[in-house]
Amino acid sequence: MTRSSSLFIAAVVAFIAFGSGSAALAQTKCADCGQVQSVRFVEEKGKGSGLGAVAGGVVGGVIGHQIGSGTGQTVATIAGAAGGAYVGNKVEANKKSKAYWTVTIRMDDGPTRTFTYTNQPTVKEGERVKLIEGGRRLALVAN
Repeated sequence: MTRSSSLFIAAVVAFIAFGSGSAALAQTKCADCGQVQSVRFVEEKGKGSGLGAVAGGVVGGVIGHQIGSGTGQTVATIAGAAGGAYVGNKVEANKKSKAYWTVTIRMDDGPTRTFTYTNQPTVKEGERVKLIEGGRRLALVAN
């Protein structure tokens, strides 16, 4: 092996051993950075507690009782109570429904974290982000 070949190989080994490692050490690890794994819209159906059905049944029964007389009035009262109970339960369930966005991030240091937002986030799957303000906001980071 010639002297120039030996020097070239030594230079390559030195670069690999020290050059590439020092570049990795020069980058500071970001504890609040990660990559967006998913952005999802979630709709949770509400559940009635029974109060809406009771209130609707009472109101429907009172309104039904105002219709007709005799047997017709009794049928209208029962039908009004049943219909009112159904509508009251649906109204209560709709009022208790929830809609929100979840953003799942794989943090650079390993764990996965999920955040919930009432408005659609501006980040998309695959983007690098940094958590700011305790995770209430996400800032895009250059890849």
